[in-house]
Amino acid sequence: MLELLVCSLLTLLPDYLYRRYRQGKRLGKEITFYSVWFELRWGIISCLMLTVGLITVIFYNHPSTTNAAVMFRTVPIVPEVNGRVAQVHLGVSGTVAKGDPIFRLDSSKQEAAVEAARRKIAEVEASIVVARAEIVADESRILEAKSAHQQALDELETKQELRRRNDDIVARREIERLENLTAGREAALAAVVAGKSAAETRISTLLPAERASAEAALAQAQTDLDKTVVRAGVSGRVEQFTLRVGDIVNPFMRPAGVLIPEEAGRNVLQAGFSQIEGQVMKVGMVAEVTCLSKPWVVIPMVVTGVQDFIAAGQVRGGEQLLDVQQVSKPGTLLTFLEPLYPDGLDGVTPGSSCIANAYSSHHELIESGKLSTGRKIVLHAVDAVGLVHALLLRIQALVLPIQTLVFSGH
Repeated sequence: MLELLVCSLLTLLPDYLYRRYRQGKRLGKEITFYSVWFELRWGIISCLMLTVGLITVIFYNHPSTTNAAVMFRTVPIVPEVNGRVAQVHLGVSGTVAKGDPIFRLDSSKQEAAVEAARRKIAEVEASIVVARAEIVADESRILEAKSAHQQALDELETKQELRRRNDDIVARREIERLENLTAGREAALAAVVAGKSAAETRISTLLPAERASAEAALAQAQTDLDKTVVRAGVSGRVEQFTLRVGDIVNPFMRPAGVLIPEEAGRNVLQAGFSQIEGQVMKVGMVAEVTCLSKPWVVIPMVVTGVQDFIAAGQVRGGEQLLDVQQVSKPGTLLTFLEPLYPDGLDGVTPGSSCIANAYSSHHELIESGKLSTGRKIVLHAVDAVGLVHALLLRIQALVLPIQTLVFSGH
């Protein structure tokens, strides 16, 4: 309507003035309801053509959309293990900080595993103490075995010297007995030394490995125990938390609730523009939005991202071939908008529906000196008609609360 009024001032009004003051035709006399088309046909046709052209230029170069919302991410509250709820730290909703416990599962099984792992570590430590005591005992036995071996060896050498001097003094049988005794005591000494070496190997290699395995088992058991306490991964607010003591939870069935991060929906607004605006929407464009949750306010924004894909064209592998006719509704071009000034979205409730306008600017291209005079004039005119769209957005911002509260029945 605003475009029609503006265009009528340039076409229909001059045509009427010509008819009135040049040809002397007056409203209600020569220009009536039945003759207005014939009398003002040039102005009416020109007005309609100019209006259509102006609307096309405005909406193409300065796109607008009602498919805009302050979208936010949510974090499902899901435990990593199955179990029965033993304790709940929140009501249906509540504020949590990062690391705060939300609920706890029954942990008797995990606590038993932790205690068993600790007992295993204590058992290994006791084995180390015993092995060290065995080394001390083996050292005493080594001294005893060395003494016995040395005694047998000295006796053998004495008898052998006596026999060498006189064969009749010492019997050969006695020499053989002493040789066997010396060999046996040498073997006993070697066995005791081997036992000490085995004990030292146990202390230096086997028992540390068993202790490391026990400590790893304790760490795993402690991790399983920690998993029974579900904590907040980020600071935010928990909503729709209906879990209560005694409930059975399963990570594959459903979340226990929803955690909304603090920063969710506070910095970015998403808008879906028509696909025909794909060549116009660029990063850095200035935009404006007005939202239902903050009426009568126009928020300056800037385009920070344009998605390279349209969601309506996505294909998921399956057992049936895709027919393009199944995509009945064309998708939109997803655009990310951020406030031009800090805290620009303060007061806008996350999830709120908005109306967004984006404005093209050819200032740099005009100032580059690469364009002809005619093209500069055209681009100046294209940038100037953005004022009409900005005015329309402000009219929408004024009418939107009234339209929602009065005419929609809400």
